[in-house]
Amino acid sequence: MTRVIGKDELPFSTIAHKFEGYQYGDVNVSFFLIDSPPGSGAALHKHPYEEVFVVQEGEATFTVGDAMIEVSGGQILVVPAGVPHKFVNSGSGPLRQVDIHPNGRIQQVDIPADASCE
Repeated sequence: MTRVIGKDELPFSTIAHKFEGYQYGDVNVSFFLIDSPPGSGAALHKHPYEEVFVVQEGEATFTVGDAMIEVSGGQILVVPAGVPHKFVNSGSGPLRQVDIHPNGRIQQVDIPADASCE
């Protein structure tokens, strides 16, 4: 079934609207629509599948495993399955990105802040 969904119809928490495909006719993809002010971002976590970050506007610093990666609007970052990662808006303006999960449900394991990133 074809469906139009308004962003404001999606659940929102702090910096993101969340779309999980299983709630919309067993669509096999999920994503976050990120709108993050400077200094905010996502805590360390991992997924059993890769995650694709499409940075539309702003600047972010990602921690992926032991690497620190700077990205900006117009770039795409792919994080492999099982690798711990996080990001922070490291710019002076908004960070807008789409975080794509190739699964109908977002499966995330949060990692305590005092844990190693390996």
